[in-house]
Amino acid sequence: MTTHETPTESPHTFQVDLRGLVDLLSQHLYASPRVYVRELLQNGVDAITARRALDPGAPGTVRIHATGTALRVTDSGIGLTEPEVHQLLATIGRSSKRDGLQEARKEFLGQFGIGLLACFVVAETIRVVSRSARTPDALPVEWVARGDGSYTVRTLADDEHPEPGTTVHLTARHGSEQWFDAGTVAGLAADFGALLPYDVRVGDEPVTGQRPPWEVEHTSPTARTTALSAYCQDTFGFAPLDSIELDLPLVGIRGVAYVLPGLVSPAQRGGHRVHLKGMLLTDRAETLLPDWAFFVRCVLDTDALRPTASREQLYEDETLAAVREALGDRVRDWLAQLAATSPERLRRFLAVHHLGVKALALHDDDVLRTMLPWLPFETSEGELTLDDLARRHRTVHFTRTVDEFRQVSAIAAAQGMAVVNGGYTYDAALVEALPLARPEVAVEELDASVVTAHLDHLDPSAELALAPLLATARTRLDPLDCDVVARAFHPASLAAIHLDDRSARHERARAEAESQADDLWAGILGSLREEAPRARLVLNHLNPLVRRIAGLPDPDLAGVAVEALYGQSLLQARRPLRPVDQALVNRAFGELLEWAAPARPPARDDQPRDRADDTQEKDR
Repeated sequence: MTTHETPTESPHTFQVDLRGLVDLLSQHLYASPRVYVRELLQNGVDAITARRALDPGAPGTVRIHATGTALRVTDSGIGLTEPEVHQLLATIGRSSKRDGLQEARKEFLGQFGIGLLACFVVAETIRVVSRSARTPDALPVEWVARGDGSYTVRTLADDEHPEPGTTVHLTARHGSEQWFDAGTVAGLAADFGALLPYDVRVGDEPVTGQRPPWEVEHTSPTARTTALSAYCQDTFGFAPLDSIELDLPLVGIRGVAYVLPGLVSPAQRGGHRVHLKGMLLTDRAETLLPDWAFFVRCVLDTDALRPTASREQLYEDETLAAVREALGDRVRDWLAQLAATSPERLRRFLAVHHLGVKALALHDDDVLRTMLPWLPFETSEGELTLDDLARRHRTVHFTRTVDEFRQVSAIAAAQGMAVVNGGYTYDAALVEALPLARPEVAVEELDASVVTAHLDHLDPSAELALAPLLATARTRLDPLDCDVVARAFHPASLAAIHLDDRSARHERARAEAESQADDLWAGILGSLREEAPRARLVLNHLNPLVRRIAGLPDPDLAGVAVEALYGQSLLQARRPLRPVDQALVNRAFGELLEWAAPARPPARDDQPRDRADDTQEKDR
């Protein structure tokens, strides 16, 4: 019996193309080559943090020197031994923070071990000289890496790096010299590292040392407000409408939310500025606050949030969700405080950002109750709050579109109906939520049938007198899918109104699409046919013009007059005219002009005739 042994498979090691990896970093992981300064600062700060965990009295300095073609960064951190250089610097993806060199991993800024590779985006070579503070007897070691993926390691003499710490030397790649300019490096270092807790300098100029205004004790609340506003002007470039301090120790947040001074779209996501343990992480954080808080911009420092691998955005996890909720609660508390103590400031805020508060009130019953006396709405009685409207009326109507509101607002106001224009963002949903805050108020959607029901019917004699006009009008407007009724309503100056609900408009749009579609789509659209109420032209019997039209002896002239009223009612409601409506309006007004300016009577034989008159008579 023969036994077949399975051949042993030899393991292989992945080969890494460093040039390809650098291209991946520069084109996809990092948004800009500018991040190389942040990565160098981060490595230095982490090294100092690691050394102070062993020796709390160790110096904490980072020195940066730029010459235009080269850069040198020296830190007083923990340093590396030769085995650690091979293990950490020459192995992509390996991080000392991950391997237990320090117990308190959460104290480090970096967590991924690929930051030094970012330097290859701008550098041709990287030279690292380091001396370990954990092994005082160890000699300094030099590591030199090139963009082709090769590196060398050698031990140096004791006097070549006498103090513990690390110095990184970069040589600029061709075409990247602008990133080694001294002014550029100083600006990047100040942008990224201004809030770091250690002494960082570019040349002789300090980068750190000034505490942010939210950590400074001020002489008065006014002085604090002024300092916070000045910081916003320097950081974001605008003077804030107000400032909301964000001191949330439970989630490791310290900073300020600034209220934007101008209107901003709800679709525009906020670019918040987030520092991680003093190091700028990003100035474009979009998910830090709830979506409804689009009217604020934050600048904050945190030690609780996790960065993504590029350290340019926040990692979406449970911690970020908790921070987002806590910051949203802080903005809510600020709104409630304004409503209770500073009504004038709240009015100024709502004049600009009522849309954001409406979005919040829609999802928060407490905010709805708090903001109800303050939020403005367009109503049939002018601009009012829902609270004011609820005190005046036990039933509040609303329309879902601006066009519907324009159709009925004037007549609804004359009939004593309270109508809210729900055609703007969030308004219809907020009106529907009104009973949650005011249970005694009923809310009803307003459509054409409801409006018609509120209009006064005519007495039988008036109805009988208008019967011929109504018959003529219905014949003329029936092809337009419009019915005609007569009512008595105010204001009397309004001759007619056009009432049309959404279902009728949808059905007409469906029928029009069906008439223009091929057989397949016509069949599909035909299956969607609905019995929808027709549009209505409501003639106002209180209007003198309507009564005069009813008394016209010529039914054709009365029909043309009704068509003109139909066109006028569409224009008053600001409704878009269909081609068939446009043709009817043009024809009706043309015929009315013919009636108003008839041709001249024939001239007598003893009077000269005008050639133009002769031509017109021949044409007729």
